[in-house]
Amino acid sequence: MAGIAALAFGYVLSQFYRSFLAVLTPALAVDLGMTKAELSVASAAWFVTFALSQFAIGVSLDSFGPRRTASLLLAGGGALGAFVFSAATAPWMVIAGMALIGIGCAPVLMASLFIFAHKFSPARFAVLASWMVAFGTAGNVIGASPLAYAAEAIGWRAALAGLGGFTLLIAAAVFAWVRDPAQPQGMIKGTGGFSGYVDLLRLKALWPIIPLTALNYAPTTGIRGLWAGPYLTDVYGADVLLIGQVTTFMAMAMVAGAFLYGPLDTIFGTRKWVAVAGNAVNFAALAWLTLYPVPGIAWATTLFVVIGLSGGSYGLLQAHARAFIPAHLTGRGVTLMNFFTIGGTGAMQLVTGGVVTATSVPGDAPAAYAGLFGVYAATLGAAVLTYLLSRDARPEKPKPAGA
Repeated sequence: MAGIAALAFGYVLSQFYRSFLAVLTPALAVDLGMTKAELSVASAAWFVTFALSQFAIGVSLDSFGPRRTASLLLAGGGALGAFVFSAATAPWMVIAGMALIGIGCAPVLMASLFIFAHKFSPARFAVLASWMVAFGTAGNVIGASPLAYAAEAIGWRAALAGLGGFTLLIAAAVFAWVRDPAQPQGMIKGTGGFSGYVDLLRLKALWPIIPLTALNYAPTTGIRGLWAGPYLTDVYGADVLLIGQVTTFMAMAMVAGAFLYGPLDTIFGTRKWVAVAGNAVNFAALAWLTLYPVPGIAWATTLFVVIGLSGGSYGLLQAHARAFIPAHLTGRGVTLMNFFTIGGTGAMQLVTGGVVTATSVPGDAPAAYAGLFGVYAATLGAAVLTYLLSRDARPEKPKPAGA
């Protein structure tokens, strides 16, 4: 349990690092002259390096286990990246720091899912994965108002340097406390190497699941982690503290949403239709913001909360895909699906940066954000329609403890 706790705190850091740029937007614009496009690239750098790391991490999990994989990358990538960011004197250093942090955070949740898949029954995988995501999503809360107050009190550089030191401590805890699970009987450790990913992509049952896996998380994390700050500043003239308050509400909704999704597949006896319903609600909120991009600060906050609540289907979709993945490819299976999740989100960060730039109209700030929310709504809607073709993986009822 100590090892899972260490990984959980590592995942809190992972969620924090992917979302804190929204709060620092005004400070980085003033201190380093960063433009919206450069902020979009910095945010995307985290997601791109995170996503590309998944392939090597999957092989490493199956070959060397979660202990060494997670601790070494968290220290050598996450902590170092935070220190580079804190010392930034130009936008490229922020981008480089975010790229390193992405590599460092990449194995943390995957190490947890690897342990859950090998140590717990398949019926418990969705709830364990969802609740780990929910706990980690507290990092979004820390990355909102608390970070805003810290940046005001001691400056963003000191805050990031302190977080780098804390990241090193968590990496040490992971190395000390995580225990690698035993491999299933008859399994050859690390078999297949990167060719295992080819075997996974041949599984046709995964194909309709992949688009929603790639896009379900993008609106939630994109708005919370990047676009909430510019939107609130440009449309409502919000300052750092107001941005922190609104994004805190959204972050708390993300925590609640991940917790709520956890047991729903068991309660309703379906993974597919729970995911369809939740993502349809997300689509509706995004469509509303597309049609009415200036609904008032209270309604905008409410819609952000709805997007946060309904956008927490990550664990459920991982469980849906996991049902079709062979045991000897567990590490590569969870990292492949995570590649699509994070890669899709990172790609959308780049796309939305271009959309906001292309649709900006002088004197009409809402026009750019109508385009932003419209792209999120259109891509999510298309992914849900494709997901309707998927085969359901109905969960077994979990056995009582001791059974």
